Amino acid sequence: MSDQKTLSPRAWAELLLLGLIWGASFLAIRVALDEVPVVTAVLHRTFWAALLLWLVVWASRIALPRDPRVWGAFLVMGLLNNVIPFGLMAWGQLYIETGLTSILNASTAIFGVLVAAAVFADERLTPRRLLGVSIGFAGVVITIGFEHLTRFDPRSTAQLAVLAGTLSYAFAGAWARARLGGLAPQLAAAGMLTGSSLILLPAALLIDGPVTLSLQPVTWAAIGYYALVATAGAYLLYYRVLAMAGAGNLMLVTLVIPPVAIGLGAWIRDEALPANAFGGLALLALGLMLLNRRPRRRD
Repeated sequence: MSDQKTLSPRAWAELLLLGLIWGASFLAIRVALDEVPVVTAVLHRTFWAALLLWLVVWASRIALPRDPRVWGAFLVMGLLNNVIPFGLMAWGQLYIETGLTSILNASTAIFGVLVAAAVFADERLTPRRLLGVSIGFAGVVITIGFEHLTRFDPRSTAQLAVLAGTLSYAFAGAWARARLGGLAPQLAAAGMLTGSSLILLPAALLIDGPVTLSLQPVTWAAIGYYALVATAGAYLLYYRVLAMAGAGNLMLVTLVIPPVAIGLGAWIRDEALPANAFGGLALLALGLMLLNRRPRRRD
């Protein structure tokens, strides 16, 4: 395993910016859901983001892949990284607070470690990683609340749906490493979002009915933010930070997102989270820091 990179001031600044952008996206999605059905809201996210990223690909003169298997990989990646998690989390936000959704979203890194260990020979589940994963899962259980693990009302089901979305993100990460390595990040993101849109369009028509563009200005503002800024723009920023900071340090962005989402949810929508959510967030943060800690010699 290569040594973890040191965060420069610029990398720190862009990592914090990425956390702010993604943290605010939870509120934007919830605002759009006041008027737009779930599947259609997700379609707006992937379609407009794909359109913007294809413009970036064209302006950058990036050659398109000719191998049909790459386009098939885009379709699978879109399903795992966009359709399933975006859909489950958006549906979950109908029943739980935006801040709580963002806390549960932080478990993506925990699932990512487990999936990578199961799939790749060079991603060993060391004692330190196992401790970090265990503490992180304890944080998830506390965040959800023991009482919600024994019943299936809308709130508990919504939390489990968000968790299922983070698991899908973890499988998407493994799929990207196995099948999309070597592609330009802009092209990979554009292809993935296009695959997502091809899946979501018939699903939206079947589940939600015809897509209408006659929406309130506040809804369009929310869609514009979470599609163009928090999806297309954030993907480009994500890969910049990844190149500067490395994958381990980039994991820290998951600690920036919840405070932003919690604060905006409380300010804009008068949301209040139970005390156990903050306790769970603290344990999740501890688990993530253990996973991110630089080993002295060998991990």
